[in-house]
Amino acid sequence: MTLYSQKSSNIRKTWLLFTMFLIVVIAIGWLFSRIYANPSILYFAVIFSILMNVIAYWYSDKIVLKMAKAVPVEKKDSPELYNIVENLCITAGLPLPKIYLIHEAQPNAFATGRNPKHAVVAVTEGLLGKLDSSELEGVIAHELSHIGNRDMLLSTVIVVLVGFISILSDMFLRSMFFGGRRDNREGGGQAQAVLMVVGVVLAILAPIAAILIQLAISRKREFLADASGALLTRYPEGLVSALQKISLDSAPMRAANNTTAHLWLDDPFKGKKKTSWLHKLFMTHPPIEERIKSLRGMEIN
Repeated sequence: MTLYSQKSSNIRKTWLLFTMFLIVVIAIGWLFSRIYANPSILYFAVIFSILMNVIAYWYSDKIVLKMAKAVPVEKKDSPELYNIVENLCITAGLPLPKIYLIHEAQPNAFATGRNPKHAVVAVTEGLLGKLDSSELEGVIAHELSHIGNRDMLLSTVIVVLVGFISILSDMFLRSMFFGGRRDNREGGGQAQAVLMVVGVVLAILAPIAAILIQLAISRKREFLADASGALLTRYPEGLVSALQKISLDSAPMRAANNTTAHLWLDDPFKGKKKTSWLHKLFMTHPPIEERIKSLRGMEIN
């Protein structure tokens, strides 16, 4: 394995995701326009889908940082963190990302940004306070690997697009309920009823499909970033030790959000009760035990 071997693949996946979002929203707009016999709805859907793609590409990182309540940190405020990031960036051949701090006790971190020149690494106060230098280095190498692999744009864009698909689905179901009742009173035909049934099915399946895409991308990228980070530091045990500490820490995260959960190094919902089987089904991270086993099975030459 070489560092950042999935770079081209993730760039293609990002543009494929943009294209799929465009098609899905336009298709939903077309369905709306047929149901309500109003072509202006289709025009709105086209404009809306293009606008959301633009926002997702240019502003998704800012949206994620705002959701996490992250604040920029300077070198004088955290010299050890800056030194680790700078040294690893030199080794990896990456530009220095902006560094943000999140005022949370849970040890965790994530990377975001549309490309390496506009990348961000965000860490929690708990991460800085509870890990030693080699462990912190392992975590930062993992996050820099997300940047090098170009999968932080893909993961960040998913936050925006999945969120909007869920909103659209909710809007669609509401409009179908109220509009459908009105149309039935006014004597809508069988074709109208069929379109409404198809619309409801699509509205239910769309957010589920979006979440499944999110999970598939998330779990694979975590294994890849672990391996790339270990190759970068030449010391897998640093990340192994960090993952063990992080998994055992039960501090809750106030900024935990289902939409952004896949971005974090580890599941931010630990410390909260997870009794729902559905929540367990949609966990965004592979088990820590599997990640550690994979790291310890690596051969570093």
